[in-house]
Amino acid sequence: MTETGTGAAAPAAAAAVIHAKDVSRVSAFYARVADLALTHEEADHASLESPALQLFIVAMNPAVAAAVHIAQPPVPRENTALKFIFPVASLSAARLRAVEAGGALKPAEREWAFNGYVHCDGHDPEGNVFQLRARAA
Repeated sequence: MTETGTGAAAPAAAAAVIHAKDVSRVSAFYARVADLALTHEEADHASLESPALQLFIVAMNPAVAAAVHIAQPPVPRENTALKFIFPVASLSAARLRAVEAGGALKPAEREWAFNGYVHCDGHDPEGNVFQLRARAA
């Protein structure tokens, strides 16, 4: 019998990868801000999970990492083809956690409603842009 009890294998959760200079700091950020469980961590990679997503933080190739400068505070890297969206219970609580963890969420005035959720963009400690969404009241 399989996990679904129907004879069919349970589908795998969606997964994504973020390449980082500081695996530990970036994985701690997403664990705290996006409420993902840190399930495994080594010097060069970490695994985080929720019921719907596995997020892997993988160390950049050393030659690439040497060429990447992370400003303090980090400068958001807006020119990317992908942006991850994570669900949260509260944007205001996540905004505080993001700052405490070395990133930021845009101010409440920059939130917008779409498809039953309130959305807001932010960036992690290395400038990777992401979005959070909470159910609209």
